[in-house]
Formats: sequence, C-alpha cells, structure tokens
Amino acid sequence: MTWPTTPHRPRAVTIGEGLAVLVAQPGPLEESETFDRSAGGAEANVATVLTQLAVEAGWISRVGDDGFGRYLTGHLRARGVDVSAVVTDPTRPTAMYVKERGGGSGRATDLAARDSRMLYYRTGSAASALSTADLAAAAGLLDRCALVHCTGITTALSESATELTEALIALPRRGRLVSFDLNFRPALWAGRAEQAAEILARHVRGSDVVFLGADEAGTVFGTEDADELRALFPEPGQLVVKNNEHSVTGFSGPDRVEVPALSLDVTERIGAGDAFAGGYLAALLHGRPLEQRLRFGHLCAAAALTGTGDVAELPAPERLAALAACSGTDWTRLRYTDAVVTENVTL
Repeated sequence: MTWPTTPHRPRAVTIGEGLAVLVAQPGPLEESETFDRSAGGAEANVATVLTQLAVEAGWISRVGDDGFGRYLTGHLRARGVDVSAVVTDPTRPTAMYVKERGGGSGRATDLAARDSRMLYYRTGSAASALSTADLAAAAGLLDRCALVHCTGITTALSESATELTEALIALPRRGRLVSFDLNFRPALWAGRAEQAAEILARHVRGSDVVFLGADEAGTVFGTEDADELRALFPEPGQLVVKNNEHSVTGFSGPDRVEVPALSLDVTERIGAGDAFAGGYLAALLHGRPLEQRLRFGHLCAAAALTGTGDVAELPAPERLAALAACSGTDWTRLRYTDAVVTENVTL
C-alpha cells in the first residue's frame, strides 16, 4: 500500500495548548548558562506527527501576543500544520516549560544521566482561556476534518476548556471521529481534583478513539488491566491501552490485539505518548488494520524515545509502512535503530 500524494489526503484537527520549551544543559539547572529553544504540547506534537505521515492536520489553540506565541505558530506552520484557527490573546502569555536534564554527577540538585524533569509555567496562559467560542470560530475547519483529537491536559486547563472539550464530544459527528488521550496530569486538576475522574470518564465514554496509559488509568479509574478497562468503557469504538509491561492492547469493536513494543535504547521519554497517538491515528485514517495501527504507534513512539526533542522526527513513511506490515516473528525480533529504519534491511 502506498501513501496518498493527492490533495484529498485525510484531514485531522487537534485542539490544545502549545508550549515554548527551554531545554537546559545537562547538570544542575542553576548552572545552565544557555538554553535551547523548542516547542511542545501534546496536541501540537500529535499534529506534527500526522503531517509527517501524509495527513493534513490543523491545530486549534490560543497563544500570547509575544515572541513565544509567534515562534509556536511559525514552528507548526513550517511543519505543514494549518494554524489559521489559532487565536492570539492580547492579555495572556504563551505557556512555557523548562526541561531540566540530568548530568549524572551525583550532586544533590542533579538528576541521573538521561533523566529529565519539566518545570511548567502555564498558570493563566492564553490556552487556559480556551472556550466554546474558539470551537465556534473554528467550525469551518472542524467541518472539513475526518478526525478531531484532544487530551485530558486540555480539559484540565480550566473550566472553560472543560466546557470546550465537552461541547466537542457532543457535536453531531457527521462522519467525523473524536479521539481522546487521557493524559492525566494531577497538578492541572488542583482545585478540581474530586471532579477529575467523573469528567475524564465522560470524555472516554463520549469519544470514538481513546488512548489510556495503564498507570494513569489506574490512578483515575482504579484499574490498570486492559480487559477490565474495556469492560468499564465499552462505548468507544476503539480503545487503546498502553500497558506497563511494554506492550499495547488495542480493542476495535469485538477485536482485541496486543502488540509488544520494540527493543530500543531510550534517549528521552518526553513526547512518546503523543507520537504513539499520532502514528495510530495516521494509520487509522489511511485505512490500515488494527494490528498495523498499533505497530505504527510503536514505531512513532520509538522515534520519540530515541530522539532528543518533544517532536518525533520520523523515518520515511514508506519505511514505516514496510515495518508495520512485517510478520509477527519479524516484529518481535525488530530492534529500532537508525540502521533498521533507514537502510535496506530485509524483513
């Protein structure tokens, strides 16, 4: 199967907060004299994965009238993402976070080598003011898409953002799928912690495609078991549970498929879940079967895990397609390295 190259490629829209990222040098944060600038945010990350996999993607958000906001929209536009529905907020700032990286020195304020920690500065951000008005303003973009994706991060940003995501789920489908990634962040629910499980359960039950991290699901819903989660949430047509045992279980209607993760050397874990969702959704929109959708998710997550930024830089789509279609035996033997994904390796 080749990837479509016509203007009629599947279209997806993601909704959520983007963040400017300042990446510190390895070692204690207080000693980092320079910072590399990057971009992050779950839904923005998914959009950039989709465009790399021949899916036209748009991003709905709010950014501040500042340099970081202009950087974010320019960053996504350069990667082929439609940012025409992004609103510039004249009074609120663009969210940002600092990524602290371990140097492994053993000093009290240093992290272990290859470990990282995020320090978020998003309270009162432009994206926290997302509301149903933004949904209405982007109606034209939503009407043209085959799938819209958001996460539990978005709905946790504020009460108005919760109203937006609940309105999104309630909209007439008209052939459009709604995708939701749990992405539970306890700190974002401060002040509404007692409501989090109920709100997030409504989003899971009201969506068509749902991604659950087993550990997060255990915290929010009381179980990490994939089959128990499916019994708890039979409503989504597709439910994907990322197990703690380095495999993913996918449910699609009556079908259940479990696919092991690839063997690899982890560089950094940030962005892997977003990359998985982007790979799965792209394969879904291109009409691939469940097992291959899960494999695409693993392959894109592997690109994030072996990279250094929040945004996964993927191998050629044709190479990913060949790997996703290999036999079960070859898949279990596969190790994700530059040689495997870029050279002419016989599967």
